[in-house]
Amino acid sequence: MRHLGLLALCVAGAAAAPAARAADPQPLQALRVCADPDNLPLSHRDGTGFENRIAQLAAQDLRLPLTYEWLPDRRGFVRKTLGTRLCDVIIGVPAQFERTQNTRPYYRSSYVWVERERDGIAPSSFDDPRLARLRIGVQLIGNDMAASPPGAALARHGLIGNVAGYPVAGEQPSGQRMAAALAAGEIDAALVWGPQVGYFARRAPVPLRVRALAAPAGLRGQPFEFAIAMGVRRGDDALRQALDDFIQRRQPDIDRVLAEYAVPTARVAP
Repeated sequence: MRHLGLLALCVAGAAAAPAARAADPQPLQALRVCADPDNLPLSHRDGTGFENRIAQLAAQDLRLPLTYEWLPDRRGFVRKTLGTRLCDVIIGVPAQFERTQNTRPYYRSSYVWVERERDGIAPSSFDDPRLARLRIGVQLIGNDMAASPPGAALARHGLIGNVAGYPVAGEQPSGQRMAAALAAGEIDAALVWGPQVGYFARRAPVPLRVRALAAPAGLRGQPFEFAIAMGVRRGDDALRQALDDFIQRRQPDIDRVLAEYAVPTARVAP
């Protein structure tokens, strides 16, 4: 599910599933991070993702060694990692995610519209008549290939025929595949979760423009923006507090990492 899966669960109401709970929290010997080994620009086994960089900042700040439990972010990710105590923290979860106990948000982002810079076709809203003439890429989430909130918005406006779906799971991150398709002219635009595409848009062989697009009115339960926090096991108050303190003190350093990876961000409410 590659991080979008957590967003999908948050929208669907993750409270229906059991949360990962701490039995008897032990003193930390390391910052043990649960992460996908191949999910750039978020995380990668070689440490090059922005969540890897933020985890490194946190470990240094807490004066702990940094270790990883690598597992593809698919169905059962929280249960198989935090739930079995193989690791202690997920660096990026929706702030309202109910399967974990979460820190304060450290950034807020949204789905974005991506287009070739030379085209200048960004719509003013989902009611823009030009959308009917465009081939638009959207992400498909999970094993059932559910539409992302922008895909649902296009469907609600009768724009199913001109949508190209890109499964989140694949040999390359969906943001990378969509940026490449856009640069190659295979699609006219893409609606993508911003943190997954800004990095690749910046590196595309043709200039691409990324901008936020507001969710249409009436799209209940499918927000376009999410605040992102760190998630620990329920009951692990000491680790959550330590990470909260890190985020509060080191927010400027976190912001610099996010900017380096071209993560579109909005103001996080205090």
